[in-house]
Amino acid sequence: MACHDSGRGELERIGKHQAVTVTYRISDSAGRTVEQNDLPVGYVHGGDSGLFPKVEQALDGHVSGDRVEVTLSPDEAFGDHDPALTFVDDLDNVPPQFRRLGAEVEMVNARNESRTFRVTDIADGQLTVDGNHPLAGQTVTFHVHVREVRAATAEEIAAGRF
Repeated sequence: MACHDSGRGELERIGKHQAVTVTYRISDSAGRTVEQNDLPVGYVHGGDSGLFPKVEQALDGHVSGDRVEVTLSPDEAFGDHDPALTFVDDLDNVPPQFRRLGAEVEMVNARNESRTFRVTDIADGQLTVDGNHPLAGQTVTFHVHVREVRAATAEEIAAGRF
């Protein structure tokens, strides 16, 4: 069993209504890093944190300094890739500012719902945009480093984050 106190007494464990600060990296099934955040991100554990439930559950009981790794299937993370959200058009029909890979355009449907589409392919005079999350359809692993754990304030609990 690892010792976590470093002479400071018992560290607070992650649990309901704890303010938790983490950094993280996300890797794909091949182990390639697809996203990394080295700036600490704060959330309130057990509330409306915005974290994927399986990630939050994996952090339960950990203390500052711990590293947690959790793998999520597409249905636990960013969902399956929906081919209905991929569109191809002639390059001539697309405004010049969107004629580059990675360009993003927000589109609104008849029900006034908006979605961001990314340019994912340009070939043979055609341009493809995709409204799926870039990690949709992929199994991903979150590598989380717990930075700080403390009691959340009433305001932080109400907001679900800080």
